This record gives sequence, C-alpha cells and structure tokens, in this order.
Amino acid sequence: MIPLMTTETEISLPPYPGIHPGDVLVVRSQDQMDQAFAVLCTADVLGFDTESKPIFLKGQNSDGPHLIQLATDTRAFLFPVLRLSNLDAVKAILESSAILKVGFGLSEDTRRLHSRLGIQVANVLDLSRAMREAKRNDMGAKTAVAKYFGMKLQKSKKTSTSNWAAAELSERQIKYAADDAQVALLVYRIWLDARKQQALGAVNDIVAAQ
Repeated sequence: MIPLMTTETEISLPPYPGIHPGDVLVVRSQDQMDQAFAVLCTADVLGFDTESKPIFLKGQNSDGPHLIQLATDTRAFLFPVLRLSNLDAVKAILESSAILKVGFGLSEDTRRLHSRLGIQVANVLDLSRAMREAKRNDMGAKTAVAKYFGMKLQKSKKTSTSNWAAAELSERQIKYAADDAQVALLVYRIWLDARKQQALGAVNDIVAAQ
C-alpha cells in the first residue's frame, strides 16, 4: 500500500523532473499537426489539459482555451489555438471514443472546449474525482505526484496565470503546460496498476481463506 504524504513530507520531497524539452512539440504548422496526429491517434490513453489566458476584471468571461495539451508516455504536443487555422485533427482526437483522455480538474476545460470551439470531448476521465480519497476532497496533481512518485510537482502561480494567448510561449510556459498533461497520464498508469494489484491481493486473500 502506497503511504499518504503529509504536508511536511511533501516539502522535503525531491522535485519532479518533468518531461525533457526535446520531447515537447509546440505545433505551429500543418506538417507538425500531421506529425502530432500520427502519434496521438495510435495511443490508448492520453494525458490532457488546456490553458486559458487569465481574467482579472469582475464579470469578464474567458475567451479560452488558448492552449490545448495532449501527451503520450514519452511526448507532449501543445496546440496554440489562436495560432492554428485548422484544429480538425485535435478535434478528432478529443472526440474519439477509442482514446481515453485523462487529466486533473477537467470540467471547466471540457466546457470551454465545447462552448468556444465546438469540441465535445469523449471518453474522458477526471482524475481529481476518480482518485479522491474522501467524498468531498478531490485529488490534485501535486498530491498525486507526492503520493505515487514520492516527488514534489512544481506549480508556479506566476506561470499558471501568465498570458497563454501570447504569440510565442516562454520556455517556462511550455514546460508547465507539457508537464501538466503528461504527469496526468503517468499518474493514471501507476494508479491503475495499484488498483489492479489491490484487487488481485483481495482475490488471493479470498482463495487463501477457502
């Protein structure tokens, strides 16, 4: 059984290294879109997230998402919505019932994708809810990384509230966005394996008791 991490323990944990920059592609052309689609359409599960430019005025509505992130176990693809003339490939992936999309806190992401871009995300699993350990306490990405990897996921508020609609994303934005998507997939893999091991252990206990 994987032990729970206390706040004090989390502080002392080593930092989560995240994805290597060379494994991240910011899609800016149709050729890159084709390359991304060729990789993503063969996946069984993808890490998924979106980013939107923050709003600071009361009553103002976001016109996001401005960035869509999809990740495999080894690569991450970032799609700057305002810089791409055609999102059909991204739409096809997100609406595919054959590919599971996993992420943390996805309700607002999926709502905005539908209302702003007409994308109805299918076969999606919100890990915040699926992994919750109490009825009202959702599991966040930082807590999940601490619990399952024994590492601390760096989540910079300055980066998270930066301009995701910028013409060029900074290196920090690219890493932040790519990690958000990929870490969800990696956590999902180990969480699913832990559930299978737990179920197998329960079956073995029943057999042994007979």
